[in-house]
Amino acid sequence: MNIMYTAVAHATGDGRNGRVHSDGEALDLDLRVPKELGGPGGSFANPELLFAAGYSSCFHSALKLVSAREQADVSDSGVSATVGIGATDGGGFGLAVELDVHIPNVDDATAQRLAEAAHEVCPYSNATRGNIDVTLRVV
Repeated sequence: MNIMYTAVAHATGDGRNGRVHSDGEALDLDLRVPKELGGPGGSFANPELLFAAGYSSCFHSALKLVSAREQADVSDSGVSATVGIGATDGGGFGLAVELDVHIPNVDDATAQRLAEAAHEVCPYSNATRGNIDVTLRVV
């Protein structure tokens, strides 16, 4: 693989109750464990939220790429990623993702085809394939 860009982030403090920051000034956030996992909750980021933000934006870029190839109108489109975390049967933890893809300016069959094509191109989809359950829904 020819690396075209590298992102670097650092975690400090107490893991999920710590802080993350990137090289440069693009990202600098406090993290807290969500209330559902026994944490204090509140308006703080957590690893699942950061993953959802990254996956949804990356998938939307992939959708725009494949749509441009087909000259399909994806203006007003959007992607929402829902990331869940839970205990696995083996005693560890795993993730599940649901991608909701909204493409209002094409018919349903075209929207489905474009979403599936984006799923093949998106780096997050390629990284998670076979490792995380990902549900792709055109809404």
